[in-house]
Amino acid sequence: MSKEDIVKHQWTKGKSGNPKGKPKGAKNRSTIIKEILGLMDKKVDADGKPVWQSKEYLMVEALVNKAIDKGDVNAFNAIYNNLYGNLKDTVDLNTTEEVNHDFRNIISRIKAQ
Repeated sequence: MSKEDIVKHQWTKGKSGNPKGKPKGAKNRSTIIKEILGLMDKKVDADGKPVWQSKEYLMVEALVNKAIDKGDVNAFNAIYNNLYGNLKDTVDLNTTEEVNHDFRNIISRIKAQ
């Protein structure tokens, strides 16, 4: 591609490449979700008193209860990963075990299937 071709297809300065795109001031999905989760709901606590809590708080509370009460592994993993980060797979490079794999043989058996 020559320089002339590149210049020919560049946007003109100050002109939008997508004039019918998202209007200015329009909120993206993550902003809308954050606003909804920030809304407050009235809940009755254990003493029967009304308490205002955010929808995000109620959602996390439900997730924790699901992990504890029902033993839901996915709920536990979601909480654990949020608190401590995803677990990394590790490989012990200081092992004394000797492993000799014939990868050509393994690959040829996989191809044969």
